[in-house]
Amino acid sequence: MKRREFMTKLGVSAAAAKFLVGLPSLGFAAQASSRPQRVVFVFSPNGVIPKHFWPDQTGADYDLKRILAPLADFQSQMLTMKGICNRINGDGDGHMRGIGCLLTGIELFPGDIQGGSDTPAGWSMGISVDQHIRNRFQANEATRTRFGSLEFGVMVPDRADTWTRMSYGGPNQPMAPISDPYQMFDKLYGQTKNRQMLASVLDDLAGDFKKIGGSLSSEDRQLLELHLGLVRDVEKDLQTEFAAATKNDGAAHAVPTLPANIEEQNNNMPEITKMQTELLVNSFVADFARVASFQITNSVGQPRMKWLGIDEGHHGLSHEPDSNEDAYEKLIQINTWYAEQVAHMARRMKETPDPSGHGSLLDNTTIIWTNELGKGNSHTRDNIPFVMVGGGLNFRFGEAYDFGHVPHNRLLLSILEGIGMPEQTFGNPDFCGDGALTGLMV
Repeated sequence: MKRREFMTKLGVSAAAAKFLVGLPSLGFAAQASSRPQRVVFVFSPNGVIPKHFWPDQTGADYDLKRILAPLADFQSQMLTMKGICNRINGDGDGHMRGIGCLLTGIELFPGDIQGGSDTPAGWSMGISVDQHIRNRFQANEATRTRFGSLEFGVMVPDRADTWTRMSYGGPNQPMAPISDPYQMFDKLYGQTKNRQMLASVLDDLAGDFKKIGGSLSSEDRQLLELHLGLVRDVEKDLQTEFAAATKNDGAAHAVPTLPANIEEQNNNMPEITKMQTELLVNSFVADFARVASFQITNSVGQPRMKWLGIDEGHHGLSHEPDSNEDAYEKLIQINTWYAEQVAHMARRMKETPDPSGHGSLLDNTTIIWTNELGKGNSHTRDNIPFVMVGGGLNFRFGEAYDFGHVPHNRLLLSILEGIGMPEQTFGNPDFCGDGALTGLMV
């Protein structure tokens, strides 16, 4: 007999059984728990310095250049993917198509957002791969989570245009990242606290009904019992939902504490990045979502990394020629800082046990770090940076790859294959003819 059927025979409701089969005291937890798979798409803008980014060697004995050096502790759990090219053309400038087509693999709609001297454009024509995975997870009871996906931002400008959106719920459906950590905290935990308070109010209301019940006529008591039954039903639903939302709280998961009064301004970018990382890690521990995006600024992002001694904006520096040695060095430092943020995220996941009991969060999560351009001053979308860390996808990690010049749609297909959701095409089918990349799967 299946576990849930067994508990139903005992008179336990299906809603309660769903929660109870995961409790260790009933002895079912070890059987019920399976290895979860998670994926995080991390974005940083304006291309990289290829000479100081890509390994010279491929295979397992690859070398780490200066920009990727912060990830040295994760080399055996990491892969680099050179030769991935965004071939999507059409409307919009290089930056717009770089971020707007990055996870969708399809053209932008015509629109009125003007970029440079190129044709104006609008939003993407299709769903992004993160939201496709999210929808597939949510369609399955075993992988369904409270939010499905979470869209984190760091200093993303407070405006809606093609340069600020990389995640799409469908054609013309950009997903706005939440850049304010306090707003993200409220999204994750505020609703749970509100439900807990409401359940408490309903409990008090039921107690009050009982106090006055003896003073009423039989007809009124019948009406009161009917109303009390409705109250109990609402309270039961709230308690079930609260239990599901906090099933991993306690020793394994506590609501995080954020530092107070950190404003969204340039000089606080390092602190905001760490705050958002903590919320991401905690949301995975609580199983609020198994898919996330983590967008650090935006395409043509212009942070001034004064904490590195750099006063110029990132995008402005990225347009400088390679012969400008000062700008060249600063761009290496900027991209190294981005690599440090990815390393910090990986480290926090590695040191956090997975509540499923299968290793650490990192063992079951793949961080995919990418960019809208291969190199800033040429605006090329060849050799887009793709670096993956962690075991959420069934890939052969610990290697450097060079795929030549393949459409990035094939990588999107590989990501779907690696998470167990293979498709024949994703995005523009014209760039999917050769299917998923070969040699990646375990």
